[in-house]
Amino acid sequence: MCFFLLGSQAHATRSGYPLTVTCLTSLVESVAHVTVLSLFQTTIKVYAKCLRSDIEYKTLGITYQTTCREVVSSLLNKYRMRHRDPNLFYLTMEVTLRKAGLRTVLALDEEARPAALQSCHPRGDSKFALQMRRGGLVKIYDSVLMPGSQYKSLLIAERTTVDELIQILLNCYNSQERVEQFSLFEVCNDQEYQRKLHPDDCPLQVQHTWLRDLNFHFLVKRNSDYRRSKSSWSSPEPPSLPSSSRNEPRSSFSSSSLCSSASSSSSEESTARYSCYSEYDNYFYT
Repeated sequence: MCFFLLGSQAHATRSGYPLTVTCLTSLVESVAHVTVLSLFQTTIKVYAKCLRSDIEYKTLGITYQTTCREVVSSLLNKYRMRHRDPNLFYLTMEVTLRKAGLRTVLALDEEARPAALQSCHPRGDSKFALQMRRGGLVKIYDSVLMPGSQYKSLLIAERTTVDELIQILLNCYNSQERVEQFSLFEVCNDQEYQRKLHPDDCPLQVQHTWLRDLNFHFLVKRNSDYRRSKSSWSSPEPPSLPSSSRNEPRSSFSSSSLCSSASSSSSEESTARYSCYSEYDNYFYT
């Protein structure tokens, strides 16, 4: 049985029963209302101390169709942290029930729409916060992307794919080259072999299978046959981010301030929670 709520009335329809004109009219009006809302902007306040200790919150201008994933990408771009893996972050929503004196924290899906969720509660009764997932360190030799660079060590999520990792590396150099021009290889010097990874493989999961007594690493190579094969494994362009808070001054914090040399971590350390990397901040090495 399907129910349509019409103000103070509810109409029920069962298979074989005609839908009332009033019900159809209200349904069309509801769809039109949602469409109109998607054109308007509102603001949300996102607490983001997990990005940097000196960041309390950021106010973003978004539409009612903006997703949580787009909010995360927008925050990383605003603080010039495009070398950070977006898959490491997610939004939570804290809802306060004043009469009951209860607080509930919900982990939001990537496709959830914060503005729409916020509109369901009185102003001030909901609070958004940026959280960080468990991740691990991967070491990638990437001299093909930047001559003179030896390797980068990046903190990425378990589900981050090869194409997403290559895109992060390109972001490190502000490169406009396409992800499809490059491939990631699993290299074992001790056994003298290289294996090309599929664009949808997850490097951190691949790294978990490596034997500790063998010398493994990842290597980025340029696809010499890119123009002939780009249609086979190509991935779509990432969606453009919604413009928000254009009048706010951009932070002077840059990814270069995160660069630092350090020794590579063991595979056990690579799976520790992000709190183990509180001083790490996803440095990448040259």
